[in-house]
Amino acid sequence: MNSLARIVKSAWALWPYYLGVVLTATLAAALSLASPFIVREATDTIVAAVTGDNPAETALRTVIWLALLLFAADALGSIFNNLGGYVGDVMVSRLRQILSTRYFAKLLSLPQRYYDNQITGTIIARLDRSIMFVTQFLQSFSNNFISMLLQVVAILIITAFYYWPLTIMLALLFPIYMWLTALTSKRWQRYEAVKNEHIDVANGRFAEVIGQVKVTKSFVAELRELTSFARHYRGYVETTRPQSRWWHTMDGLRGLAMAAIFFGIYAVIFWRTLGGHFGLGDMVMLIQMVTMAKQPVFMMSWIVDSAQRAIAGSRDYFRVMGEDVEPTANPALISAARAADATEPGSQNVAPLEQTPGRAGFAFHDVSFSYEEGKPVVENVSFTAHEGQQVALVGESGGGKSTLVNLLLGLYRPTEGNLEVLGHPVRDLTAEQLRASVGVVFQEPFLFSGTVRENIAYGKPGASDAEIVAVAQRANAHDFITAFPDGYDTVIGERGLRLSGGQKQRVAVARAMLKDAPILVLDEATSALDTKAERAVQAGLDELMKDRTTLIIAHRLSTIAGVDTIVTLDRGRVQEIGSPAELARSGGIYAQLLQLTQSASAADRRRLKRFGFVDGSPEREPEDESEI
Repeated sequence: MNSLARIVKSAWALWPYYLGVVLTATLAAALSLASPFIVREATDTIVAAVTGDNPAETALRTVIWLALLLFAADALGSIFNNLGGYVGDVMVSRLRQILSTRYFAKLLSLPQRYYDNQITGTIIARLDRSIMFVTQFLQSFSNNFISMLLQVVAILIITAFYYWPLTIMLALLFPIYMWLTALTSKRWQRYEAVKNEHIDVANGRFAEVIGQVKVTKSFVAELRELTSFARHYRGYVETTRPQSRWWHTMDGLRGLAMAAIFFGIYAVIFWRTLGGHFGLGDMVMLIQMVTMAKQPVFMMSWIVDSAQRAIAGSRDYFRVMGEDVEPTANPALISAARAADATEPGSQNVAPLEQTPGRAGFAFHDVSFSYEEGKPVVENVSFTAHEGQQVALVGESGGGKSTLVNLLLGLYRPTEGNLEVLGHPVRDLTAEQLRASVGVVFQEPFLFSGTVRENIAYGKPGASDAEIVAVAQRANAHDFITAFPDGYDTVIGERGLRLSGGQKQRVAVARAMLKDAPILVLDEATSALDTKAERAVQAGLDELMKDRTTLIIAHRLSTIAGVDTIVTLDRGRVQEIGSPAELARSGGIYAQLLQLTQSASAADRRRLKRFGFVDGSPEREPEDESEI
């Protein structure tokens, strides 16, 4: 229960709700305890009237008043129970808001390395499962069980006044029940961990498949994916069988132990009544109270079951919350991940860094990086892009090109060496400062659901309509956008599914233009497009690259023929650096690529594709001489 107490304590900003739940539960418990006393008085009054000790008319008036009191107690009890339920519901919804906001803030502040080893769907499933179990338990506990526990405490005090051995017998119910539950718990949680793993993997894969359903259908993999999904849920069911069998076997033993104790309690009450120690009214009252105490005892089986699920879920939650954040993460994100209340930090446009006079746009100085210790992906990489220059990276797939882009975007930090951006060492910059200074257009545009306008303004949410239209025109996107019935307010669907590849890429180009960062990264920005779409996008890219320092990973030699510098990479090391004209005569990788593009052999084409280039491939003929 420590993890649940930790959650309640960490959301201490909800203390007015905690107090409201306790106060309403106390009042509801007090009113419910009034009923046995009223029934006791009614019983004694009726017995006295029947035996002739009290006039019938007087007894009738008395029991009518007692019935009215019973009605008032029940009515007020219902009111306070529902008021407490309302407070509890709002408290739990606020708690879910706080936990979910913290979880999201924590994920946003984690380094990219964390996501390299995670399945996106599993991260989402963990949010639903972990927080849902915790909040469902706390909701049930606050709405029902607190008032019952308060009733039990009051009953123990009242029965101690009448006959203390009766109180001891009632009090024994709880430690015996909890001891038997503790015997059950450890094995139950092992089963639950296996079930959670099945659910996380199945739901994680489910999210992946639904998100890329066209790929699944294209490879006729529907049944294969469904079989895998069903296999995990079958594992869930197969684990539930021994778990449930164990739980209910132990619950049966708990029930037998409770029945034995209640047998002793009722026997004592009847014996004391026969002995004249309790009147008939006292006996009825005590039986009612014992019955009221019985309900929370047997409800503990369900409460403990819910608590076990909540504890298992909270462990997954706290495992994520315990991850180390990105060293240069936004302090507002870190604060939000720790906030006692669900704050809304809002958005803030971070200004790009100023170019240091006389320094390069960006420069790699003996940079090395490893995703796994002892397995460097790039080693001792050094090259410089002066302000306004265009630098292209060329090398085989897996040679380190994308890794250098990731370093420039601040998704990772160099393992060794130094990277400078606009004259500032990256190690001295926050992630926000670095990323605000670098614009990027990826091969996959990565658009969001929403409107065209919202996607273009993603990097500058406060942009005016005039600014959005201006960049769309420069990106060669305005015409197709205005052709839609809703224009810039057209909803493009998840990942921009309503747009063609070329249209999505032009929206991405406009988005990068509006960000207006001094450094630009083009990561194979046109490689997935056909010739017509590529020309439209390339026109936008040419406009975007003006007056910016640009790093390019290209898929076609013609697109880098006019760059200032080409850097060729071989197994993570720089092989040569120079202008296209210089490297064309050097005999190195770039010169070999030029020769390969002119070759008609299948072997040369395959080698060309290893470098990520499509020039000379049989699927597409060159459009003009400049491409060969």
